Amino acid sequence: MRGGWTYIMTNRPLGVLYVGVTANLAARVVQHRAGQGSEFCRRYNLTRLVLAEPHARIEEAIGREKALKAWQRGWKLALIEAANPEWDDLFERIL
Repeated sequence: MRGGWTYIMTNRPLGVLYVGVTANLAARVVQHRAGQGSEFCRRYNLTRLVLAEPHARIEEAIGREKALKAWQRGWKLALIEAANPEWDDLFERIL
């Protein structure tokens, strides 16, 4: 079984949010930063990783991603604020 991650990218504190899922978080963030991750991230220059949640199984990560995408924006902001109140870029912490 493979684990996975759900994550949120942004361009700035309280900025545009992108919710994603991946098996390899570091590689995926590198893709986003290079403009190869997704059209949405490229369009809005979403290069800052502000939330990362590990999951034991990729299926759990996919389920969590679907749930997060259905959340209201305010709920996502509150989740980020609780885990990362300074809106730091977490990329260096996950390497």
